[in-house]
Amino acid sequence: MISRRKLLLGLGSMAALGVGGTTWRAIDQGVFSTGSGAAYAAWDEWNPPGDDVLHLVRAAVLAASAHNAQPWLFRLGPDRIELTPDLSRNLGAMDPLNREMQISVGCALENLTLAARHRGRTPEIRLRPDGATILLGRSTPETSPLFEAIPHRHTNRAAYDTRPVETQKLAELVDVPEVSLVWHDKAKFSDLTVRATEAIIADADQSRDDFSWYRGDWDDLQAAKDGITIDASGQSQMIRTMGKILPTSHDLNNDTWLESTRDTQLATAAAVGSLLVRDPFDPVQRMQTGRIWQRMHLWATTQGLAMQPINQIEERVDRERSANLKPDFTDAMSALVPAGTHAVFSFRIGYPTTTALASPRRRAEEVSRSSS
Repeated sequence: MISRRKLLLGLGSMAALGVGGTTWRAIDQGVFSTGSGAAYAAWDEWNPPGDDVLHLVRAAVLAASAHNAQPWLFRLGPDRIELTPDLSRNLGAMDPLNREMQISVGCALENLTLAARHRGRTPEIRLRPDGATILLGRSTPETSPLFEAIPHRHTNRAAYDTRPVETQKLAELVDVPEVSLVWHDKAKFSDLTVRATEAIIADADQSRDDFSWYRGDWDDLQAAKDGITIDASGQSQMIRTMGKILPTSHDLNNDTWLESTRDTQLATAAAVGSLLVRDPFDPVQRMQTGRIWQRMHLWATTQGLAMQPINQIEERVDRERSANLKPDFTDAMSALVPAGTHAVFSFRIGYPTTTALASPRRRAEEVSRSSS
């Protein structure tokens, strides 16, 4: 969503550029090249023929990650893969305790596991605080609808159809005792999330580190192959076009984020939930949470459902803990979940009203090294 005033200002600015200037700017900023170029090549090469271990990584890199930071590294051997977080891609004040980084690594691990089984490899997974070792045996290839959904899974930030969603299957996908799923009262969760969004915007460090992952320039996007893009924002084609042609300020980005969170994403969610753990500081439980989230999102994709992470509350909780701030959001979130559990990942679900577009991705070769 974007206000009528902002829309009119944008249209006025485009008119001031003139037809020639607007057309040149549109071409230069990729208005006519959505989803193309080096930043999107990984989506086309996710499942090539052959028995190369690198092909497992081609599926893994299409996993979800916070701010699309893709914080993972793979070291490859003939019969094993070492998966570790890429600490250089930390989100700063938005993820001071590496919670979202470790959840993102878990998402990549789930995709890799599905790809291994599809290619006749039996993955034996050994989780540890600094990542995971995947030992690869041999077996009969075992494909699944979740594997086939990998290139079609995208975060959908647009409005949802609010008709009810059957949620029982999602609970069945939670397969470890340390992780559980809770559904929230939508009004209470929405109010707290909006307040958390406002708090992030008001926090200079968090707001700066959040905006640093916004890729508003087409050349920068193609070079970085990561981050948050306007194409994946859930905005209409007109707004996306304007956003590419006209420079986006930090303040405008914050205003649009708050409006979208409040008036579109939470307002149209069919349901909102959280994944809970017993120990919110345990990296293994965080990676397990990431595996479950990726699995849930892939399953939702097979059912024609849309999903989106909504983690502003958790981001404020981590900020309070790391900066020794008053535990306002820590206490408020604790009141929404069962005693003895802690929310580490929240999301919304519903039937989509528009097709989500892909985000940029680094190719498997860019995040992999040989162990030899």
